[in-house]
Amino acid sequence: MKQVVAIVKPFLAERILEGLRRAPLEAVHVREVKGVGRQKSYLDEYADSEYAEAFLPKVEITAWVDDMRAEEVIRKMVEAARTGRMGDGKIFVLSAQSYEAVLGGK
Repeated sequence: MKQVVAIVKPFLAERILEGLRRAPLEAVHVREVKGVGRQKSYLDEYADSEYAEAFLPKVEITAWVDDMRAEEVIRKMVEAARTGRMGDGKIFVLSAQSYEAVLGGK
């Protein structure tokens, strides 16, 4: 099992979720987050203000998928999110060892 985490601009989130609608996923979580990537000059502009205001809004989409289908899911995420501009986002792939369903004890 793989855990695929995409951190993208907010306006791309709906496009990615639509692209994953028929993907073979075990589960998906979506949350609003803030952060800064390679836009380091953005922080320099706000050096005199409170640090927390310098973070940019992002959306984190976390999906759990079978090892055999991970590449397919990643490809769909990239296709939906790529605009060709800096800051489109990042996709991280982690190995998920196992899980247990709370209700079913599986």
